[in-house]
Amino acid sequence: MNEALLRSLTPKVLGILVRRGADFAAAEDAVQDALVEAVRVWPADPPRDPKGWLITVAWRRFLDATRADAARRRREDRVDEEPPPGPAAAVDDTLQLYFLCAHPSLTPSSAVALTLRAVGGLTTRQIAQAYLVPEATMAQRISRAKRTVSGVRFDRPGDVATVLRVLYLVFNEGYSGDVDLAAEAIRLTRQLAAAIDHPEVAGLLALMLLHHARRATRTAPDGSLVPLAEQNRGRWDTGSIAEGVEILQVALARDRLGEFQAQAAIAALHADAPTAEETDWVQIVEWYDELIRLTDSPVVRLNRAVAVGEADGPRAGLAALAALDDSSPTSSGRGHPLPRHAAVAAYLHERDGDLPTAARLYAEAARKAPNLAERDHLTRQAARLNTRLRG
Repeated sequence: MNEALLRSLTPKVLGILVRRGADFAAAEDAVQDALVEAVRVWPADPPRDPKGWLITVAWRRFLDATRADAARRRREDRVDEEPPPGPAAAVDDTLQLYFLCAHPSLTPSSAVALTLRAVGGLTTRQIAQAYLVPEATMAQRISRAKRTVSGVRFDRPGDVATVLRVLYLVFNEGYSGDVDLAAEAIRLTRQLAAAIDHPEVAGLLALMLLHHARRATRTAPDGSLVPLAEQNRGRWDTGSIAEGVEILQVALARDRLGEFQAQAAIAALHADAPTAEETDWVQIVEWYDELIRLTDSPVVRLNRAVAVGEADGPRAGLAALAALDDSSPTSSGRGHPLPRHAAVAAYLHERDGDLPTAARLYAEAARKAPNLAERDHLTRQAARLNTRLRG
């Protein structure tokens, strides 16, 4: 059984059922039934047209389900509209399905789960394992999301930016359970890039490839974090880097700059440097200036402070950091802690020679770390400086 083929066909079949008038939740259930039937039947009797087979079986399952409902006249109309068996039409509704799964009425976590289920073709169990939640919890999340978008029709353009944010959320989850979410996000973004000619889609794909190229060097064998400057660049995936750079260059040539293209440009400059010391930090600062113009994000300003510290010296970096509060604004006007602000301050103070302040800030950053790996890394940095101070 070709699992990759089934997963690639899932969004196409689901999109066709929705376009024919099936509500999303019922269509998704029918497609899942068809996939189960395919797993049972195809090994002994593979179809000549797998997509057409799935569409026919899924549509019949949908009709069987609707016959149990009360609106018989409406059901009979749909039966009359059933297309004859034969090769599937070339129309691909996958793009609209991306938009539907990233509908603004969904929370980010629900949009991610629904995208992985409906577009990615993953099972509820696989998604639950990847996000380290019980399968029943994930099933409820997906069911709520399906109900939310069931009344939405493919009658207006979707928001590409929202789809890209959802895909980037998937990518940043990395790897957990038996699903490589980073690789899955790259696959889905490739699929999206094939369906729509948009420079920001290309920018996100380039960004993912450039980040993914360094994946093998980000952690040591014991699981501890390895900072970018200390990574073994000889182990970076040069094929992914070359592909990412080529995609980015084509996107930038269209002169429609967006935030993912700017982020990818920064990643490309890191990937292009043979050593950490040869990194073109001046150009990286310029790209961060572009990102600030596009997003005015406090996180971008924080990263810019690091780049300024490398380009113009640690005191210049601390000056850039001083202009940034350690909390970022919310819609209510109140602030919430800015992730990694203390860690950046610690790094810049250490480079400036102020080891006591750096040690204190590393310890503070460790207490605020968003995950165990970062906490352990920052704790080791604090311990390293305290050992030097005591010596």
